[in-house]
Amino acid sequence: MNNQLKNETSPYLLQHAKNPVDWYPWGREAFEKAREEDKPVFLSIGYSTCHWCHVMAHESFENEHTAEVLNKYFISVKVDREERPDIDSVYMSVCQAFTGSGGWPMSIFMTWDKKPFFAGTYFPAQSRYGMPGFSDLLNALAKRWRSNREELLQSAEHVIDHLTQEDLYFDETKSGTEEGGGEELSETALQMFASSFDRKYGGFGDAPKFPAPHNLLFLMLYAKQQDNPNVLEMVEKTLTQMQKGGIFDHIGGGFSRYSTDAYFLAPHFEKMLYDNGLLIIAYGAAYGMTENQAYLETAERTARYVLREMTSCDGGFYSAQDADSEGIEGKYYTFTFAEIMEVLGKEKGERFARAFDITKEGNFEGVNIPNLLKSDVSEADFYDELQKLYDYRKDRFKLHLDDKILISWNSIMIVAFSILYRASRNEKYLQAAIHAQTFIERNLSRGLQLYTSWRDGRTSENSFLDDYAFYAAALMELYHSTLNKEYLEKGERFCKEAVRRFADEKNGGFFLSDSENEELFMNPKESYDGAVPSGNSVMAYNFVRLNQLTEKEEYRELAEKQIGYMSAQAQKYPAGHSMFLFARLLYENPPEHMVIVLKKNCDLEKINRKLLLLANVVVVSESREYPLLNDASTVYVCKNHTCFPPANL
Repeated sequence: MNNQLKNETSPYLLQHAKNPVDWYPWGREAFEKAREEDKPVFLSIGYSTCHWCHVMAHESFENEHTAEVLNKYFISVKVDREERPDIDSVYMSVCQAFTGSGGWPMSIFMTWDKKPFFAGTYFPAQSRYGMPGFSDLLNALAKRWRSNREELLQSAEHVIDHLTQEDLYFDETKSGTEEGGGEELSETALQMFASSFDRKYGGFGDAPKFPAPHNLLFLMLYAKQQDNPNVLEMVEKTLTQMQKGGIFDHIGGGFSRYSTDAYFLAPHFEKMLYDNGLLIIAYGAAYGMTENQAYLETAERTARYVLREMTSCDGGFYSAQDADSEGIEGKYYTFTFAEIMEVLGKEKGERFARAFDITKEGNFEGVNIPNLLKSDVSEADFYDELQKLYDYRKDRFKLHLDDKILISWNSIMIVAFSILYRASRNEKYLQAAIHAQTFIERNLSRGLQLYTSWRDGRTSENSFLDDYAFYAAALMELYHSTLNKEYLEKGERFCKEAVRRFADEKNGGFFLSDSENEELFMNPKESYDGAVPSGNSVMAYNFVRLNQLTEKEEYRELAEKQIGYMSAQAQKYPAGHSMFLFARLLYENPPEHMVIVLKKNCDLEKINRKLLLLANVVVVSESREYPLLNDASTVYVCKNHTCFPPANL
């Protein structure tokens, strides 16, 4: 049996294409059918590697009785949150308004004109732990729809009024430029991070602990600019603990989504492309600051994992790997003591077990997550053993791969590989970044029109602020690694297109969707950094870098306007806007600015080998303003608001 999802390309939607629930993709057909049949709409939002989405699917959506109730009383719509971040953002606000929290799977009940009257996340098949059973909930809501619809509609109007009138996205009473300057916001954010820092185990706050690499990037830049070793200590403790813990896959490389405990031992085992991209950036930046080889090794092991398991033959990067194998979360990643002995032999197995915390009793629910939390050994000393275990693990169970290619997440990985190239001088990382950008140009763009996702030869119809913001950042990062002006010029064009499509000219900032999009009852302006920095934060960063690279007045004005807007948004919780604060620190304290005058084009390779992670480098022709020194390629350097005498390369 197939439902209306059978022709979709999203792996998440295709996972539900054979459910007995008569699912529809988001679109006019579903909502017209709901209106014609006078039924409410059940909207289910998730993604293909979401563990609790799998659980609810197995318990309820694969259940014939539950499907019968849904099909009789509701029109059911499935949405992949990664393909439609606009729908996810709007209804996540709805879920939070109803329940005080959110997450996936997200369950929304609404009218055929998309007005929500009830919301939640996961519901068990049967009532337990104070949660209603899903079938009981369906029957109760269906009964109220028939007998007391007016109350449900009033609830829907109340929620919409709350979300649109309270204006969660912009406070016009704050100028952003006069109230709470950059230094004050950065200091407050630093205090927030310091007060929640776990000095014993690293990370911030209690379990679960998320990597949030953009927080670490802000702290690193702050530590560098203020010459504050105490701030850098927080970053290094966190990076070291994550690398030693089970959140890092010591067998195959790469990081899981987050740690379920305070120690970074037991992760939620799914691996997301964006996490690994952002962590490569963080570890690469930490290596640039400290020259600690362990950070570079961690970044490179993560990069090798992405190239080996998350990269298409055409150069695009896949989205995620599942946490579950054979219906059990983490089964792919865990080992028994006996397995280690069988694969490695007694002598090597016992040596490996001592180093990686492998015991007969297990360190996680009777099995073992390899980790180095109790050991100071180097993974390099166990190269052969790790390879044998990787080969064994690969053939033991199979992981689901979400193989759709998202332009925003691919752009994050392009930035990561570009930065890793400059940190390591390994050409293969730059080539990976270039190949991914070429894939985007061929498959996810048409002129200045971008498309959010690609899979199986088909692109999505939509694009959003994050697509433009992250892609422009990726193009500029490729420029920094190659000094090829074509990348910089493309980055400029996509930044300008983002302004044209998404800017809120009246109030400042950028909408998530095209400013003329009226498909949903509101168009959010996201400023808060979640698992991924917000599009508004990245736009601030883009304008700052373009201003410093090109010295064009339009980018200075755009940077100052966006900094003003974001400063207002960051007032309530500065630590939640770390990527913006990173951009503001760069604006207030520009990194090294280098103007290169080339005598011979081949000298460009010498420059590439010396490029710094954050330096603004411009290549120009010889002129009266920038003459050659000693008739040889010359560099003009300005740093800390001071320009130094020219020097030869």
